[in-house]
Amino acid sequence: MITKAKRLIKWVTNSKEKLTYAGIHLIAEFWGGKIIDDSKKIEETLISAAKKGGNTPLKVIIHKFSPQGITGVVLLAESHIALHSWPEHDYLAIDIFTCGEKTFPYKSLDYFKEVFQPQRVELKEIKRGEL
Repeated sequence: MITKAKRLIKWVTNSKEKLTYAGIHLIAEFWGGKIIDDSKKIEETLISAAKKGGNTPLKVIIHKFSPQGITGVVLLAESHIALHSWPEHDYLAIDIFTCGEKTFPYKSLDYFKEVFQPQRVELKEIKRGEL
């Protein structure tokens, strides 16, 4: 993992919508897909999702609950990606918050869809730091 990174993030300027903002925060709810209860696989999935979105992973923290469920967070130079699983409800909550013009949170989301194969997805998008 990378332990040092300079903050070189330029805020997003969308002239079409006449907006300037820090980044996009995707809040996704996955229902009825594959539930991975393996800490190492979750770590690999978080790192891969981050890289697919053009992000720089800095550190990953995974906590496995007893008897089931996992929370995992990857700290990014551009913000963070977190997931929380409730296998007993076939539910996975995913937050993808990335800043700057050179990140692609929807590519990270597409990777999660590929891995977890949810039957239903609910999605909210928030433009963070909107000026």
